[in-house]
Formats: sequence, structure tokens, C-alpha cells
Amino acid sequence: MSKEPAASGEAAPGSTQFPYPRRVFARRILQVLSRTAFAVLTDLHMVGRENLPSEGPLIVVANHFSFADPAAIVRVAPWPLDFLGGFQMPDAPAWALLIPKLWGIYAVRRGGASRRAIRASLAVLRQKGVLGIFPEGGSWADVLRPARPGTAYLAARTGVPLLPIGLDGLVDVFPSLRRGRRARVTIRIGKPFGPFHSNGRRPGRDELDEIGDEIMRHIAALLPPERHGVYSTDPDMRRAAEEVAAWPFEDADGI
Repeated sequence: MSKEPAASGEAAPGSTQFPYPRRVFARRILQVLSRTAFAVLTDLHMVGRENLPSEGPLIVVANHFSFADPAAIVRVAPWPLDFLGGFQMPDAPAWALLIPKLWGIYAVRRGGASRRAIRASLAVLRQKGVLGIFPEGGSWADVLRPARPGTAYLAARTGVPLLPIGLDGLVDVFPSLRRGRRARVTIRIGKPFGPFHSNGRRPGRDELDEIGDEIMRHIAALLPPERHGVYSTDPDMRRAAEEVAAWPFEDADGI
């Protein structure tokens, strides 16, 4: 696949079926609501805003510990943003199910491949768009787990840079509100890294796992040590994290 943008006046492949940006008005409203919610409901601290690139193409990657994580990425994003994410959200509150529908994510069946989602992601990046992905593929634990192969595949296939973001404190937001307090939430934005290249071939699973581990190590550097999970330098922390790291959905590669 060519990694060069379409020539001036030439439509990027996939741009008709998967235009970028899209749902502009609805997403602006949701961004305003996100900023308001974080200002009112949390004690928010943002670090590293100077690392935000001015434009894409770009893949934004972050840890996934809470249903509120996508709202935090929306709060940070200065550019139009598309998400790639699972549409199966067991035990999610109603608002967590509604927001992805209103935003319009490219949905992936957890534990299975989604050709349409991959095509959409490639089309967004070819249009110099920004794509948000949570590489772990779910929020079933509050420590880092290995990345699913989808993020590494897109990174290697497109050769675009990645922007790591560490989200800390979101799991405490609603418990703190029930106690009449605002949780301290910290969003740390790292420096873009990559690109990765597959040199026109389909990367193998071992290569994807290596890229995925590098992605997660960049995210780990933006989180407190107790959240590093399977990427911790402490053997006891790694062992404890491995007990909750297993993929809880169908036994398939998936995103």
C-alpha cells in the first residue's frame, strides 16, 4: 500500500465511503459537553499539550481502564477524531453505550476481525485524519495488559506516527462523586513516536506483538508505576497483572 497522500485534487482511496471529517456538528457538541463535564466533575490536570501535533495523519493510543476513557481523549483532541472500538460493552452504564453511537465510532466485534473497520481506518489515515484506538481492546482491568494486534497492524500498514496518552484517575471519578468529592484525573500526552513499516508485506503475528509491546511501553511511561501491569519492572506486579491480563472475549485475534 502506498504511504503517500493523494495528489492535490485527487481523492484519497476510500474517502467516498469513509469521509473525514464527519458528523462535525454533533461531535463539536459532544466535545463541549466533555470539556464541561471534566471541568465540573473532576480535578483535571493535563501534562504535555505541547506534544500534540497540529495535524494528521496520526494514530492516538491510550490505556483503557474506564468507560470514561474515550471522553477524556475527546477532551484533549484539537483535531477531528475518529475512533476504532468494540461495540460489545458488557456491564457498561447506559451513557457509555450511548456516547459511541452519537459520536459514530467504527465498530469492531471483540474477538473477531472487522474488514469494514480496517478499511475505514485506512481511509481515515489516507485522508491525513486522526484515529483513536485503545490497544488493549477493553477496560476489564486497571493495569496495563498486552495490546491486541489491530493497532500494530494499522501502524505497520500505514507507516503513520503514533501519539501516546496516559489516562490516570478516571476509575475514581464516580466513586469520588458518590462521596461528594472530585477525583484527581491526570492526562499525560507523550511525544509522537514511530513510524513502523511493513515494507509492503503483511506483518506476522510475532512482529505485531513486538510493535504492540513497544506501543504499550510508550503508554506505560506516562502512567504511575503501579499501573504498569505486565510492563512493570517489578516481578511481583507483573505476576499479579498477568492474572487479569487474559483476553476475556472470544478466542480470536480481533483488533
